[in-house]
Amino acid sequence: MATAEGGAVARAGGGAGPGAGQDGGDPAPTARPGGSGADAGGATAEVRVGRGGGAGGASGAYDAVVLAGGGARRLGGADKPGLRVGARTLLDRVLTACEGARTTVVVAVPRPVARPVVWAREDPPGGGPLAALDAGLRHVTAARLCLLSADLPFLTSAALTRLHAALDAAPEKDGALYVDADGREQYLTAVYRTAPLREGLERLKDGPDSTPGVLPRGTGGQVRTGGLSLRRLLGPLDLVRVPDEERVSFDCDTWEDLAAARDRIREHGHVLDEWISAVKAELGITLDVDVRLLLDLARDAAHGVDRPAAPLTTFLVGYAAGRAEGGPEAVADAVRKAEALAQRWAAEAK
Repeated sequence: MATAEGGAVARAGGGAGPGAGQDGGDPAPTARPGGSGADAGGATAEVRVGRGGGAGGASGAYDAVVLAGGGARRLGGADKPGLRVGARTLLDRVLTACEGARTTVVVAVPRPVARPVVWAREDPPGGGPLAALDAGLRHVTAARLCLLSADLPFLTSAALTRLHAALDAAPEKDGALYVDADGREQYLTAVYRTAPLREGLERLKDGPDSTPGVLPRGTGGQVRTGGLSLRRLLGPLDLVRVPDEERVSFDCDTWEDLAAARDRIREHGHVLDEWISAVKAELGITLDVDVRLLLDLARDAAHGVDRPAAPLTTFLVGYAAGRAEGGPEAVADAVRKAEALAQRWAAEAK
């Protein structure tokens, strides 16, 4: 039986030991570009949707189920969800991406994480991804859910918004998932309607006309989902296929994958956004601000006053906005005042 422990746990720190395994039986179809993945199953349709910000969109409330166990055999049994990319654990990066979820269920041994979640365990522990999803579904109450693996370093809330938008545009479909550059469907970077998942599980458990289903039963007659692939459940669903143009479904199955992820976030065009995201997560800040506006202020303070004035001025701007208990508008207002002050200061030296 799945168990849950609700409530907040302290921010990500040292990880606990490896979580409950979900690699038992057939492997979960969580391929990265260049890796092995699930073959297409069921009816699918391909759509292209625009980039948005913030998860949820027109779909309203949703829950999230994160599969954070697994034996990590290709990593030598390392604690994969606790490995860090950009100074944040892989699990915390995924939890940040789905922070818009009404309820987030993590199927694994409890550990320190960045925000409150509900913990669940599959039966039996280490019983595989289908058993883990079964355990997570017991705590889902929303009409749709994000189903995610815990090793997606590049997943963002905007990426989940695109999936929600694709599903909103196809009300007859059961879900929407990303498809990588090699055409592999990423079942664990996806949004599903909850009802078809539950109905599919019941069909697997009970079979047609109340006859025994395909799932094995324990000595007490209870259905056992351990050791079976997610394809048994997800393959027959009617899904929207969304091209993964930004490689958000890239996962870290090997040490080489982890090294590639760490290299990518330090590339020009990524490093500043990654650093800001890491600082915000570390400080518990959810406020989105205009980074370029702050950089322009820092430049003017450095050039018009003195170089050390740049970090001090931006700090004081943030402090002023915080005292005003304002949002991005309060930050922008404080920046405008400091910018005007820096320009007046510089004008006197001409």
